[in-house]
Amino acid sequence: MTFNQDIIDELNILIQYDLSNTEQGIKTHQDASKATILAAARLFEKGLTDQPDGGYLTSLGRTAAEHAHALSGLLMVN
Repeated sequence: MTFNQDIIDELNILIQYDLSNTEQGIKTHQDASKATILAAARLFEKGLTDQPDGGYLTSLGRTAAEHAHALSGLLMVN
């Protein structure tokens, strides 16, 4: 199994969340790429965020974002 582009787009959104501040969400603006807008909507549909354009992480979304941040950190090691 491989990561398809949809999953990569969703991971890219999840790593934008600041995990040190639970009161800070993100907003996907209408001038964002279509792929980003669709990825944000999919995260909402999956119950990971509270708004289709980003918003705040749900508890499940926070867990996913923690894993995404960890994976990103592991893969970025030189």
